[in-house]
Amino acid sequence: MDLRVTIVQTTLHWQEAEANRRMFSEKLAAAAPATDLIVLPEMFTTGFSMNAAELAEEAEGPTLAWMQQLSIQHQAVITGSVIVKEKGNYYNRLLWVRPDGSYARYDKRHLFRMAKEHHTYAAGSEQLIVDLNGWKVCPLVCYDLRFPVWSRNTGDKAYDLLLYVANWPKARHQAWRTLLKARAIENLAYVAGLNRVGTDGNGHPYSGGSAIIHPKGHTLLEASEVEGIYTIALNREELKEYREAFPAHLDADSFTLGS
Repeated sequence: MDLRVTIVQTTLHWQEAEANRRMFSEKLAAAAPATDLIVLPEMFTTGFSMNAAELAEEAEGPTLAWMQQLSIQHQAVITGSVIVKEKGNYYNRLLWVRPDGSYARYDKRHLFRMAKEHHTYAAGSEQLIVDLNGWKVCPLVCYDLRFPVWSRNTGDKAYDLLLYVANWPKARHQAWRTLLKARAIENLAYVAGLNRVGTDGNGHPYSGGSAIIHPKGHTLLEASEVEGIYTIALNREELKEYREAFPAHLDADSFTLGS
């Protein structure tokens, strides 16, 4: 079965959660995509902010409830990351919300030290592999893209689609484009990367460039520097045939991730 993926590339209201939730509701209602998965950016309710003390929600806060309603409305999984407070720590947490109301979570492992993210947020320690219509999906967050070991497609962490939600600045756009392709080629998997556009409250511009990459490394979809909602169907049979014809994964190095 093909997997329909919808990516929502947009600007964000700086540190205004309610305004951002309303904006996404309106955009998706207008587009009304027939899809299996809707992808929102990193910290989609606030922008990439270190003001966690004021912006963090409880683990089951208003944004999770909103995502659950949106998932039911569109009959699709909704994913993206938000600022969460739990057990005295703040997390940049990706939520994977299903139409039946259930959800999974992934806490960003690699915290962007150049913005001192590691001084505000606690790092996650567990990868997440989720099932969606017979596909295995590994959702990650922004800076995780630079770390191929954490993204490695192997063993009991095998997946078909590697997904990154991001606030990736314009200054490093070439790295974004290059690394998305590298992750697809080395992992024999589809890769989807969703980035934002516009300028945040710290004056950092974002150039979008959201993309979906074929396992062979060619680009199936690449957005420009403007807002847009894009849906593409990923072909499961094509992925299977390529892996059978070019089974490089059988020669991959085995390893165990430490804490």
